[in-house]
Amino acid sequence: MPDADALSRIAAAVTPAVMVSGCGLLALGLDNQAARMTGRLRELAREYRTTDDERRARHLRSETRVLSRRHGFYTVALLANYSALLSFLLSSAAALAFGAHGQTPMLLLFALGVVLLATMAICTLLSVRLSRQSIVIEEREVLREQDAPPSSRLRG
Repeated sequence: MPDADALSRIAAAVTPAVMVSGCGLLALGLDNQAARMTGRLRELAREYRTTDDERRARHLRSETRVLSRRHGFYTVALLANYSALLSFLLSSAAALAFGAHGQTPMLLLFALGVVLLATMAICTLLSVRLSRQSIVIEEREVLREQDAPPSSRLRG
Protein backbone atom coordinates (compact mmCIF):
# COMPACT_ATOMS: atom_id res chain seq x y z
CA MET A 1 0.00 0.00 0.00
CA PRO A 2 1.44 3.41 -0.98
CA ASP A 3 2.23 5.72 1.90
CA ALA A 4 0.00 8.72 2.65
CA ASP A 5 2.78 11.25 2.01
CA ALA A 6 3.28 9.99 -1.55
CA LEU A 7 -0.45 10.15 -2.26
CA SER A 8 -0.74 13.68 -0.88
CA ARG A 9 2.24 14.76 -3.02
CA ILE A 10 0.58 13.34 -6.11
CA ALA A 11 -2.74 14.99 -5.25
CA ALA A 12 -0.99 18.34 -4.68
CA ALA A 13 0.82 17.98 -8.01
CA VAL A 14 -2.31 17.05 -9.99
CA THR A 15 -4.31 20.20 -9.14
CA PRO A 16 -1.88 22.57 -10.91
CA ALA A 17 -1.57 20.05 -13.76
CA VAL A 18 -5.28 20.48 -14.49
CA MET A 19 -4.65 24.22 -14.73
CA VAL A 20 -1.82 23.54 -17.19
CA SER A 21 -4.30 21.80 -19.51
CA GLY A 22 -6.66 24.76 -19.28
CA CYS A 23 -3.81 27.16 -20.05
CA GLY A 24 -2.89 25.09 -23.09
CA LEU A 25 -6.42 25.31 -24.47
CA LEU A 26 -6.55 29.05 -23.82
CA ALA A 27 -3.20 29.48 -25.57
CA LEU A 28 -4.58 27.87 -28.73
CA GLY A 29 -7.46 30.33 -28.90
CA LEU A 30 -5.33 33.35 -28.04
CA ASP A 31 -2.66 32.41 -30.55
CA ASN A 32 -5.32 32.06 -33.23
CA GLN A 33 -6.68 35.52 -32.43
CA ALA A 34 -3.20 37.08 -32.46
CA ALA A 35 -2.46 35.41 -35.80
CA ARG A 36 -5.71 36.77 -37.26
CA MET A 37 -4.79 40.29 -36.07
CA THR A 38 -1.32 39.93 -37.59
CA GLY A 39 -2.78 38.85 -40.93
CA ARG A 40 -5.32 41.64 -40.97
CA LEU A 41 -2.69 44.25 -40.07
CA ARG A 42 -0.53 43.05 -42.96
CA GLU A 43 -3.52 43.30 -45.31
CA LEU A 44 -4.23 46.84 -44.16
CA ALA A 45 -0.58 47.84 -44.62
CA ARG A 46 -0.56 46.38 -48.15
CA GLU A 47 -3.74 48.24 -49.04
CA TYR A 48 -2.43 51.47 -47.49
CA ARG A 49 0.73 51.33 -49.60
CA THR A 50 -1.28 50.95 -52.80
CA THR A 51 -4.17 53.38 -52.25
CA ASP A 52 -4.31 56.82 -53.85
CA ASP A 53 -7.51 57.78 -52.04
CA GLU A 54 -6.69 60.01 -49.02
CA ARG A 55 -10.05 59.28 -47.37
CA ARG A 56 -9.41 55.54 -47.64
CA ALA A 57 -5.87 56.05 -46.34
CA ARG A 58 -7.25 57.84 -43.24
CA HIS A 59 -9.68 54.97 -42.70
CA LEU A 60 -6.86 52.44 -43.02
CA ARG A 61 -4.72 54.36 -40.51
CA SER A 62 -7.64 54.44 -38.02
CA GLU A 63 -8.31 50.75 -38.36
CA THR A 64 -4.60 49.93 -38.13
CA ARG A 65 -4.36 51.81 -34.82
CA VAL A 66 -7.27 49.84 -33.36
CA LEU A 67 -6.03 46.48 -34.61
CA SER A 68 -2.53 47.21 -33.38
CA ARG A 69 -3.89 47.90 -29.88
CA ARG A 70 -5.93 44.68 -30.04
CA HIS A 71 -2.85 42.74 -31.11
CA GLY A 72 -0.95 44.25 -28.18
CA PHE A 73 -3.61 43.08 -25.74
CA TYR A 74 -3.55 39.57 -27.24
CA THR A 75 0.24 39.54 -26.98
CA VAL A 76 0.13 40.44 -23.28
CA ALA A 77 -2.65 37.87 -22.77
CA LEU A 78 -0.55 35.16 -24.41
CA LEU A 79 2.51 36.06 -22.35
CA ALA A 80 0.45 36.02 -19.16
CA ASN A 81 -1.12 32.69 -20.12
CA TYR A 82 2.23 31.00 -20.84
CA SER A 83 3.67 32.49 -17.65
CA ALA A 84 0.70 31.06 -15.72
CA LEU A 85 1.31 27.69 -17.36
CA LEU A 86 4.94 27.79 -16.23
CA SER A 87 3.89 28.83 -12.73
CA PHE A 88 1.49 25.90 -12.48
CA LEU A 89 4.17 23.49 -13.73
CA LEU A 90 6.61 24.78 -11.12
CA SER A 91 3.88 24.47 -8.50
CA SER A 92 3.42 20.81 -9.43
CA ALA A 93 7.17 20.24 -9.37
CA ALA A 94 7.43 21.81 -5.90
CA ALA A 95 4.61 19.58 -4.64
CA LEU A 96 6.33 16.46 -5.96
CA ALA A 97 9.82 17.43 -4.90
CA PHE A 98 9.21 18.84 -1.44
CA GLY A 99 5.86 17.45 -0.29
CA ALA A 100 4.62 19.09 2.91
CA HIS A 101 7.86 21.06 3.21
CA GLY A 102 7.17 22.77 -0.11
CA GLN A 103 3.67 24.04 0.66
CA THR A 104 4.61 27.71 0.82
CA PRO A 105 6.44 27.83 -2.54
CA MET A 106 3.75 25.62 -4.09
CA LEU A 107 0.94 27.89 -2.91
CA LEU A 108 2.79 31.04 -3.96
CA LEU A 109 3.44 29.63 -7.42
CA PHE A 110 -0.17 28.51 -7.75
CA ALA A 111 -1.42 31.95 -6.62
CA LEU A 112 0.91 33.62 -9.12
CA GLY A 113 -0.57 31.43 -11.86
CA VAL A 114 -4.09 32.49 -10.89
CA VAL A 115 -3.11 36.18 -10.96
CA LEU A 116 -1.52 35.69 -14.39
CA LEU A 117 -4.70 34.04 -15.66
CA ALA A 118 -6.70 37.01 -14.38
CA THR A 119 -4.32 39.31 -16.29
CA MET A 120 -4.87 37.22 -19.41
CA ALA A 121 -8.65 37.42 -19.02
CA ILE A 122 -8.57 41.21 -18.58
CA CYS A 123 -6.37 41.70 -21.65
CA THR A 124 -8.62 39.43 -23.70
CA LEU A 125 -11.70 41.37 -22.58
CA LEU A 126 -10.03 44.66 -23.53
CA SER A 127 -9.17 43.27 -26.95
CA VAL A 128 -12.71 42.03 -27.53
CA ARG A 129 -14.00 45.47 -26.54
CA LEU A 130 -11.71 47.05 -29.14
CA SER A 131 -13.06 44.71 -31.82
CA ARG A 132 -16.25 46.76 -31.83
CA GLN A 133 -14.26 49.93 -32.62
CA SER A 134 -12.80 48.26 -35.68
CA ILE A 135 -16.27 47.31 -36.90
CA VAL A 136 -17.53 50.87 -36.30
CA ILE A 137 -14.70 52.26 -38.45
CA GLU A 138 -15.63 49.91 -41.30
CA GLU A 139 -19.33 50.60 -40.84
CA ARG A 140 -18.87 54.37 -41.00
CA GLU A 141 -16.95 54.17 -44.26
CA VAL A 142 -19.40 51.78 -45.90
CA LEU A 143 -22.56 53.54 -44.75
CA ARG A 144 -21.16 56.97 -45.63
CA GLU A 145 -20.60 55.77 -49.19
CA GLN A 146 -24.01 54.07 -49.31
CA ASP A 147 -25.84 57.22 -48.17
CA ALA A 148 -23.96 59.50 -50.59
CA PRO A 149 -25.60 60.42 -53.89
CA PRO A 150 -24.54 58.05 -56.73
CA SER A 151 -22.56 60.74 -58.57
CA SER A 152 -20.32 61.44 -55.51
CA ARG A 153 -19.64 57.70 -55.08
CA LEU A 154 -18.21 57.59 -58.60
CA ARG A 155 -15.81 60.47 -57.95
CA GLY A 156 -14.06 58.56 -55.16
